[in-house]
Amino acid sequence: MGFPGTWMTESESVVYRVVPKCACSTIGQILFYSDHGEFFEGDIHDAKGGLHKWALEHSQGPITRNVRGQRSYAFTCVRNPYTRILSSFFDKICGIQRNGRRYRGNLVPKLAYEYGIEVGGEDGKQEFDQIASFRRFLLFARDTIRWRRPMDPDIHWSAMSGHVSTFIHNGGRYNKIFWTEDFNSGMQDVLDAIETPHAVDLAAIPRFNESEGHGPKRAHPVEDYFDDLSMHLVYEIYKRDFELFKYDFENPGNKMPVGEIDLEEVHAKLGE
Repeated sequence: MGFPGTWMTESESVVYRVVPKCACSTIGQILFYSDHGEFFEGDIHDAKGGLHKWALEHSQGPITRNVRGQRSYAFTCVRNPYTRILSSFFDKICGIQRNGRRYRGNLVPKLAYEYGIEVGGEDGKQEFDQIASFRRFLLFARDTIRWRRPMDPDIHWSAMSGHVSTFIHNGGRYNKIFWTEDFNSGMQDVLDAIETPHAVDLAAIPRFNESEGHGPKRAHPVEDYFDDLSMHLVYEIYKRDFELFKYDFENPGNKMPVGEIDLEEVHAKLGE
């Protein structure tokens, strides 16, 4: 299996396990900058050099040697499951992607037909019942994760604990897991723990939100999208995420964590 979703600086100063929809564009650009003193021109997910990525064949050897030998500081970043699944819906389902097309080709027409989901018309700009459509999308997301139908779960809405666990299963160990909601503090802890060819001033780093503007703006507070049934579905899908990363299941309106992440607990439970 190796180390899918794992990025590493070319200087091997640090290793990062990407979790989709958890500030990965900004983190990737910070890693790139820390090696090269400049940002990657464009979306960091498109970079084929300047940063080791498991998806690039030439990077797999260096990543494997480093992670199995636990040679470098390793970290990842997580996000509240309620806001993460909402963000996936507006970006991936309602939004037009950076190639000018819908995400995964015929996925949206399939969802419109099978689940009655609306996405704001051809360009995602027209008004529609966001709450009703999101709740139908939740049913679809649950079906993909629970029964792998009508398709396998997508990385943008599959559980964070699943992403985080592959790194542990294959011999990796995290030194830090921090929250998107407390990004500056968590990322600063990482930067303080490593030595990089170029110093990073976190306060001066722009936020690289590559999904910004892809889809319609969220028209309601987070908690309005989740009724009792929706909360039940979210818990069914993301129970482990809430427990391990200390988020508040009871209150969708509270995006902040309610406890400290216990790295020993994460390694024990996700290494099973």
